[in-house]
Amino acid sequence: METLGPRRGRVESSGGGLIPWRGIRSIHALDMALPLKAGLTPAEVAFLCEMEMVTVISRQRLESLELLGGPTKALTPPFPTPLPLWLALLLKRQRRANILPPPWLNPEALSAILDIEVDHEDTFSPPPTLPPPKTLPSDLYLDQTALEMSSPFLPSSTSNAAPDALPYHWLELSHMLLSHASDDFEEPDTVRRLLRDLKEVRMAKLRKGVKVLDAGAGVQMNGVGALEIAESRSFISGVVDGLRKIGASREQTRKERDAEDAENGYAASSIDDQDDDML
Repeated sequence: METLGPRRGRVESSGGGLIPWRGIRSIHALDMALPLKAGLTPAEVAFLCEMEMVTVISRQRLESLELLGGPTKALTPPFPTPLPLWLALLLKRQRRANILPPPWLNPEALSAILDIEVDHEDTFSPPPTLPPPKTLPSDLYLDQTALEMSSPFLPSSTSNAAPDALPYHWLELSHMLLSHASDDFEEPDTVRRLLRDLKEVRMAKLRKGVKVLDAGAGVQMNGVGALEIAESRSFISGVVDGLRKIGASREQTRKERDAEDAENGYAASSIDDQDDDML
């Protein structure tokens, strides 16, 4: 334990030594100055994915549960029932239910989506169709029936999901299902291989899109999943910061050259020369 020492401006440690108070303040200031990384980490994205709705077939009866998002439906075998992913995985580990993989996780659907990704080099496969937007009156803003739902609260991973569209949490959800419920898949090894190919093709598109940033263009992110964004955020932000520093350095060099030319009596650089320098 550290207490104030007999000398002003110093701290006495438990070992008997004296530490300058200025050094203590510098250490605390350094700790407070370290910001958190921008965006969500892959672990945080996976945590949000656990709220995705999936379809289960219960092996025994289970009454409705009161959750923060509302009550669940009662489980009655052998009828399919939608449940949050975290609850479905819990029942699966307890051998009380089986999980039905969403239609987009069967080999035929993944092969079709992979063909779309390969054929369209500059765009990603289209995401699931969102429900039509609603106008929320001020007095019904907190009405559950009037709220607009978004991922992970859309039924994009249930047995009724579209087979030709990857949802927002497709990568992490498929990893969880294959890790904890692989026996519910007909061909788990084939699904793993297709998912690996899909990830490689889509990540190559993201890396390719970064190359156009130097020309002032943007990267189209329509259809990109949550985990893909989390994994590529540091790379893309690093490239953008590097390009920004290069642009600032070129601009500073141009200004210094123009100032030197003005001192020597030369005319300022033409607009065309300035444009060439900024390329």
